[in-house]
Amino acid sequence: MRRTVRRKTLKDAVKRHEPHLVLRGDLDVLVFLNFLLFLHRLAEEARTIAIAGKSKIIKYEHVLSSAKVIAIRN
Repeated sequence: MRRTVRRKTLKDAVKRHEPHLVLRGDLDVLVFLNFLLFLHRLAEEARTIAIAGKSKIIKYEHVLSSAKVIAIRN
């Protein structure tokens, strides 16, 4: 996995928002995996909305509405 952000930078950013948390050493990998899961859910939901609207192409509107649906679920 190619890192674009240093581990220390990511840890510092998380610590700034949640100073009481104890962070594991593999934090960057877990953040990346969480991002991939979110992206997968977003793509599936956008595809479902596009098919419901009888569109063969996923458009910006489909992604935006699927992001709102995912935000409400979580």
